[in-house]
Amino acid sequence: MADLAAIAGSLNFELILTKNIPEQWTFLMEELPYPVKIIENATPRGFGANHNAAFQLAGGKWFCVLNPDIRMPTNPFPLLLEALTGPSACVVAPAILAPTGQIEDSVRRFPTPLSLFMKTWGKGDGRYLFSVNDAPFSVDWVGGMFMLFGAENYRRVGGFDEGFFLYYEDVDICVRLQKFGGRVIACPQAQVIHDARRSSRSDFRYLRWHIASLVRYLVKHWLRLPKTDKL
Repeated sequence: MADLAAIAGSLNFELILTKNIPEQWTFLMEELPYPVKIIENATPRGFGANHNAAFQLAGGKWFCVLNPDIRMPTNPFPLLLEALTGPSACVVAPAILAPTGQIEDSVRRFPTPLSLFMKTWGKGDGRYLFSVNDAPFSVDWVGGMFMLFGAENYRRVGGFDEGFFLYYEDVDICVRLQKFGGRVIACPQAQVIHDARRSSRSDFRYLRWHIASLVRYLVKHWLRLPKTDKL
């Protein structure tokens, strides 16, 4: 909240907060310098369902999917919005940095059975190699912790597929956007910080969701992935 408050003066935006489980706010709404809408779920919903519900309340030209554990030491939005003006650009993401400053693996090539097999044996995880401050470039998919969409593009593909519960929604929507001829853009010139929890590595419930989503993704898209290098 503090990071958004710090950049509020340079942007005209609204904030839509989703309470997926009961919790107490650590801030006062009246202290925030921008309009806030709140969604309180009676029962927990998946990642895609929550963001689709938020989109129904959004009124802007752009729609940003943003995890609450993202920190923004500097304002990334001017550079991201500039990248979205490129030909056929549908969604853009900044470079995601760990608290230590290392670039996280949030910009990757589409998973395939072969690439997943290679990853299991430590032969690469499909990430794109880049440096901070590199020029924006087209990629297969970007992680869902921070995605800035053109609102019309999000609407055009029907938002996230709610059949996924917590994983692979971001991969799936990037596939669908590119099947419509759009481009997914990584913008390393903009950077944010993310403290990833990696819950699927320590909690069986998350691991089960992860595997179920992977199977759904492969059934839905394998052998029908767009040729992003042709876009």
